[in-house]
Amino acid sequence: MSTTICQVMGFIVSSLGVAGCIASTAMDMWSTQDLYDNPVTAVFQYQGLWRSCVQQSSGFTECRPYFTILGLPAMFQAVRALMIVGIVLGILGLLVCIFALKCIRIGNMEDSAKANMTLTSGIMFIVAGLCAITGVSVFANMLVTNFWMSTANMYQGMQNIQNRYTFGSALFVGWVAGGLALVGGIMMCLACRGLIPEESRYKAVSYNASGRNISYRTGPYKVGSGYEPETKTRKAAGYEEAARSEDGRRSYPSKYDYV
Repeated sequence: MSTTICQVMGFIVSSLGVAGCIASTAMDMWSTQDLYDNPVTAVFQYQGLWRSCVQQSSGFTECRPYFTILGLPAMFQAVRALMIVGIVLGILGLLVCIFALKCIRIGNMEDSAKANMTLTSGIMFIVAGLCAITGVSVFANMLVTNFWMSTANMYQGMQNIQNRYTFGSALFVGWVAGGLALVGGIMMCLACRGLIPEESRYKAVSYNASGRNISYRTGPYKVGSGYEPETKTRKAAGYEEAARSEDGRRSYPSKYDYV
């Protein structure tokens, strides 16, 4: 019962993590304009992975997609690639996890196959969460570097050259989503142990003789037909069995014992 609960909870948490990765990738507020020095402005700018937007004080918002790929910074393209890889792995992990749930029976699928599928989906969720966390962290590092460079230029009297950008809401969504996918993958890996059958956990153990000089001889094995008389066997057994007397001497049966 605990294995099923752990597996279902891992599936739910991983689903939330993958959904959060998709949402954060599609959001436009990865970086927002810093309004610390100028809280009242007629134009508010924010950027995402796919387009940059400008919001005016009247409420009108205009967004412009990035029409180039090679013109973007290499780190920016790396963030895109990491988020896409995380989403693809997360979706594949969800598909595998659905068929691996213990509460769902598909044909004659054994528990060992479900355990392998559960472990595979857990690894996919872990890699997807790491990709999302890494991509968001790389973008945040870019923002921090550009922010301090803009601040240095501002103190040098070049504040009109470029605007400063700070963390957007998409970064926090990506961090939380990556953490959920990571936790869900760990729970799936833990649930894999409970799905392994008991027979496969304990392997056969071979026992060897303690003495090295002990040798076992095997004689020929004769198969009886089942129709041989049993009188000879009984008579021979009477002569072979010998009873010992109290003084230690062997006593043999007399002829009167077989009458």
